[in-house]
Amino acid sequence: MAAPELRLHGSIRFWVLLPVAWIALAVGILRLRVAALLRGEREPGWPEQRQDAQVLARSHLLRENGRFLTHQGFLMRKHYFNNPESGFFRKTKRKMQLRNPLTDPTMVMEMMKGNIINVLPMILVGGWINWAFSGFVATKVPFPLTLRFKPMLQRGINLLSLDPSWVSSASWYFLNVFGLRRVYTLILGEETAAEQDQLLLQDQFLGPTVPAPPDPNKAFKAEWEALELVSHHWALQDIEEQLMGRDLQSAGRCGPD
Repeated sequence: MAAPELRLHGSIRFWVLLPVAWIALAVGILRLRVAALLRGEREPGWPEQRQDAQVLARSHLLRENGRFLTHQGFLMRKHYFNNPESGFFRKTKRKMQLRNPLTDPTMVMEMMKGNIINVLPMILVGGWINWAFSGFVATKVPFPLTLRFKPMLQRGINLLSLDPSWVSSASWYFLNVFGLRRVYTLILGEETAAEQDQLLLQDQFLGPTVPAPPDPNKAFKAEWEALELVSHHWALQDIEEQLMGRDLQSAGRCGPD
């Protein structure tokens, strides 16, 4: 005889599901705001690192998709990067400032801030939710799962006969913690949320500058050499004739026999 299907009471949506989601959202926004306040001003070389990354990305896109530009447009962009006298890759020189995490106290403090801001709220709020909403089944995923997902989705509930698709209140909180990043971008802005989240993870596990970034001067030289080898072939040279030929073929197929 098949086991009866489990049905949740309607009040669980308003007293468990939505409150846990709102708590996770509020804690995440507060965590990012506190991280921005504690981090303070950026390091002196941070704008240059951001600019270097964007310039390298633009040059890579030019090499990959330059065939869709006109010959003059391609040469103008290539001239900006590779001109022997005023090209960005030729005239720009960066100074490398390597910092040792074992002897730099500021790096140790940054790592401690990352651990406190990222880990401590998750442990405290997760423990409180596990205590306050203990034993509740909050929701169900809309697809079947294997028994391997029970420890991840049913924290705090030890029922062997319960379908693995059901999600407990504690697991629902952790799913929201890792799944609301897109909501953070809508509230805080895409650059702020993604940047702060990345910096928190970097400070927590690696430290602010560990591992050391690659030498930008070597990256500029390698990109300059790669861009010099690119020869431009306009992919849209005969696009009008090709489209006209396709239109005529389509009209011929649709015409009377």
